[in-house]
Amino acid sequence: MPTAAPRVPWCRLAAGRASRRLVLVVVFVALLLDNMLLTVVVPIVPTFLYITEYEGANRSLAPAQTEPAPPALKAPPFSSMFSYFDNTTVTVSGSISATELVNGTESSPPPQPPASSPPSPSSCPEGEEFLAKENVRVGLLFASKALVQLVVNPSVGLLTNRIGYHIPMFIGFIIMFLSTVMFAFSGTYTLLFIARALQGIGSSFSSVAGLGMLASVYTDDFERGNVMGIALGGLALGVLIGAPFGSVMYEFVGKSSPFLVLAFLALLDGALQLCILQPSKISPESTRGTPAFTLLRDPYILVAAGALCFSNMGVAMLEPTLPIWMMQTMCSPKWQLGTAFLPASISYLIGTNLFGILANKMGRWLCSLIGMAVVGISLLCVPLAKNIYGLIGPNGGLGFAIGMVDSSMMPIMGYLVDLRHTSVYGTVYAIADVAFCMGFAIGPSTGGAIVRAIGFPWLMVIIGVINIAYAPLCWYLRNPPAKEEKIAILSQECPMQPKSYTTQKTLRDFPLADDSDVEAENAE
Repeated sequence: MPTAAPRVPWCRLAAGRASRRLVLVVVFVALLLDNMLLTVVVPIVPTFLYITEYEGANRSLAPAQTEPAPPALKAPPFSSMFSYFDNTTVTVSGSISATELVNGTESSPPPQPPASSPPSPSSCPEGEEFLAKENVRVGLLFASKALVQLVVNPSVGLLTNRIGYHIPMFIGFIIMFLSTVMFAFSGTYTLLFIARALQGIGSSFSSVAGLGMLASVYTDDFERGNVMGIALGGLALGVLIGAPFGSVMYEFVGKSSPFLVLAFLALLDGALQLCILQPSKISPESTRGTPAFTLLRDPYILVAAGALCFSNMGVAMLEPTLPIWMMQTMCSPKWQLGTAFLPASISYLIGTNLFGILANKMGRWLCSLIGMAVVGISLLCVPLAKNIYGLIGPNGGLGFAIGMVDSSMMPIMGYLVDLRHTSVYGTVYAIADVAFCMGFAIGPSTGGAIVRAIGFPWLMVIIGVINIAYAPLCWYLRNPPAKEEKIAILSQECPMQPKSYTTQKTLRDFPLADDSDVEAENAE
């Protein structure tokens, strides 16, 4: 009896490892922290570079440029003067020179200009030329994460096919933790750039392995759509919390504080992965996956990837350019630069959870088509805002529409692989993440240059028109045909209602315990 008590926690842990919901929790938390770090820097970097580089340079030049004023005999701010002309005493203010006192004269105070409101601390920053150049530099810094992730993603997809999803997920956690700590203590543009690029490597491991793991665990198409919506809700929640959290902490606590909080949360995520996923265990896929080049030649996968790329490119262009545009035109304080993204984040969170269920009923292709059209219209309305309140409507519509596209396209990518290729998901979700990263690489890097050349309003017009023009292509995803070798497998199902399907490999439950392989062999 005494020996049975210590086994209870281990039995509960083994039962937890066999639970698909805990796998969903792990992926949710990983995407949450990844996207909090993605957006927490958005309000911090532009103002931090402006303060350290522009104002810092001006402060160093200020002592050399100032000259001492000629000495003057100061009088108290308000002093009494006796007049022998009419035996009265008058009160004068200001400083009086020695010459005036010797001559017995006093100059009348200069006429005061009309009363006007003094400039507030949140007045528009100086240095228009510096801010114009900063658009390009900040855009390149933000794009570095996506560019690195773009390069690393295909390798991570192949790695997950060989060793499974657990070890790459844990590698992603380690790299993300190092990147977060580096952000906290970086004081120059170069170090911030390296930290952002390092984040791209960690994000590639976490997102590809996490989404592929969910697709392999939840094989039913309807169930997978709901789960992908919940997982993308973690992404949305990270975007929701990141920018406002970063701006408020930076304003009232300091630059390092939000990153140190994220580093602590990342440690908790690592402990959760150690308990649930057993990252020391290699579990390769039993079936060889379709090569990446074969998937890239599939026109339906390319259409879905293009929808992910262009819809997210709009918000990617806003991240480096909108805070600087607000500083120039709205004279916004630092805390408003992050809260401006709050409507987009809240509506994205609502959209991903709502259309994770509705998209399967109304048609994921239709949901994506409407979403891309709304993205374009919302972007066209952003330059019309005159203050932060005018950004609520356009940013809210933008986030809701991107949620419609993401919650529809992610399940479609897994469904297209089941329908037309081998049911191994690491490579296809690497392609989906590549499309996502292309939007966040091309958007900031080109957005800053376009703003400097033709202005922020024309940038919004260009990307808005692109989204509206691409939207009709989603119609081709309405009823994609199956490959010839898959028709026999899917012949007993209705092609218009692909609720579930049988994959080519033998599917088993997802126990993550050590004896899972033995159970699978005995079952065969």
